[in-house]
Amino acid sequence: MFYRFCCKLNKKLKSCALAKKTIVFYTCGDRKKQANAAYLIGSYVVMHLQKTPEEAYSLLVSQNGSYLPFRDASFGACMYNLNILDCLRAVHKALQFGWLDFSKFNVEEYEHYERAENGDFNWIIPAKFLAFSGPHPNSKIENGYPLHAPEAYFPYFRKHNITTIIRLNKKMYDAKRFTDMGFKHHDLFFVDGSTPNDSIVTKFLNICENADGAIAVHCKAGLGRTGTLIGCYMMKHFRLTAAEAIAWIRICRPGSIIGPQQNFIDEKQASLWTEGDLCRQKINEQENGSGKTLVAGILSGVEDISINCTNKNISLRKTACETHTEEEEEECGRLTQGDRLRALKSKRQSRASTGSILLEENTIQTKSTSKSLSSDKRKRTRASLGSSGTSSNSISKARAPLLR
Repeated sequence: MFYRFCCKLNKKLKSCALAKKTIVFYTCGDRKKQANAAYLIGSYVVMHLQKTPEEAYSLLVSQNGSYLPFRDASFGACMYNLNILDCLRAVHKALQFGWLDFSKFNVEEYEHYERAENGDFNWIIPAKFLAFSGPHPNSKIENGYPLHAPEAYFPYFRKHNITTIIRLNKKMYDAKRFTDMGFKHHDLFFVDGSTPNDSIVTKFLNICENADGAIAVHCKAGLGRTGTLIGCYMMKHFRLTAAEAIAWIRICRPGSIIGPQQNFIDEKQASLWTEGDLCRQKINEQENGSGKTLVAGILSGVEDISINCTNKNISLRKTACETHTEEEEEECGRLTQGDRLRALKSKRQSRASTGSILLEENTIQTKSTSKSLSSDKRKRTRASLGSSGTSSNSISKARAPLLR
């Protein structure tokens, strides 16, 4: 959506026929749509007009005062809010690190592969992290949701130099189906909807830091557990704030990081920043040929870092979840969070084809399923694309922004 919005707005701004006209971007009185509209125009200002996130946000609040925050895709009470400024900062960081480059972005490919029948996967960091829905023993359609065998992913993974697969959910397929074809495969199970313990976070980071190529990460739906661990890596190695990491992952893969996983990432920010700073310092010292004593001290400091959760409520939830084994996961949760998220995603997308399920290398262009804007009570917001803040209220029903 963000890509298509930018293309449409750029086309109008460059049109000779519209050269003497003012472009008005507006939406209806629905506050959720106002928040989404503000995200779109604010991100455009950051990306195309080279404004800082704060300058873009200041422009928005000067026109409208405040916007609803975005929440997670869970079905329970809202535990964590993202505001528009968080999203604008995430876009700004993505531009800085080269993750967002529309000159190289293939929108048809993005829209093709994000669909359940075509694989249900998205790149979070290009050439580094791909998040995808968990494979099954056989390709089939179950309860209206297309499921794919490991072999369905091989052509795409090879073409895009994905060398490592990390599974976070219970074993639904034999890992040998990946390893026999030359992929590295790792299991780091933790219960659906829960947060990982320190050992899992450390192992995940070590695997990713030593991978030769790109890494494909999945849980059941490829949203909650998957986004949580990728977010930890982004905070450590790119020094994103927790809010920026959550926002960017959701922009790439809507619905990611759910419930207590949001608070978990927020609480890990400080320790992962420290760990990342020490690692970068170690690398710099090695490159500059400094003494071994200092390097040893840095390594010792890294070993002493604690990333224990400080929130008592989440700690209790995590401890309870960790007592369950893979085999108990489905029994413990009956219909799991992953099941619900898959069903929700399947409903929002157009009906899947009943033909054979293949992940083809060719791409298709999909039609938008969003409802047209109501003509009643439309609120016009004039955007003078060129000037510069902070503030946001909280409401539990707004959803995460989309980048399509």
